Amino acid sequence: MQKPSRKAVWTAHAAALAPAPAGLWRIAMATGTPVGFDQAWLDQADIPGAGSVWPIVLSLVAEGCALLALGLVRPWGERAPGWIPFIGGRTVRPLAAIVPAAAASVLLTAFGVAFAFKIVWVLSGADADPNFPEGGAAVVMSLTYVPMLAWGPLLALATLAYHRRRADPGAEGQVRPAGMRVNRSSV
Repeated sequence: MQKPSRKAVWTAHAAALAPAPAGLWRIAMATGTPVGFDQAWLDQADIPGAGSVWPIVLSLVAEGCALLALGLVRPWGERAPGWIPFIGGRTVRPLAAIVPAAAASVLLTAFGVAFAFKIVWVLSGADADPNFPEGGAAVVMSLTYVPMLAWGPLLALATLAYHRRRADPGAEGQVRPAGMRVNRSSV
């Protein structure tokens, strides 16, 4: 099987790490570290306390999903690890990775665009949101979310590289439409 390019590996790793800063910020909030939220809001949300579960779970699930991007450049994205029940050791069909990764990249990009507008509106003072930190804390929170804005596009690029590599491993970098067969005797 064709090895992924350095650029594809870098892109997949960047996609896998994109939600980490925001996740760390949410975990800091959940553990009681002051991150700029109004104390009345934190008390109402029971943070720290039982309300801390959702930001921690959200952070862990987001990073767990993000780490799946590594499958686009690692051997387990081409052959399922043997320990997985029912499919272990089998070749991963390219569309089984491409379709969910492409769908996720579209959703993440849409979320990123919407959140970018929200950040700009709140930081510019055009919108007041009681659930948003204020002042320097709002800037710090926004900076932790900036890498998440790139998560969707990075995943899309890693998915495209995976598609190109898996579409015809024998073509060595030649791009062809999916489903098109290559006559191996003429290559």
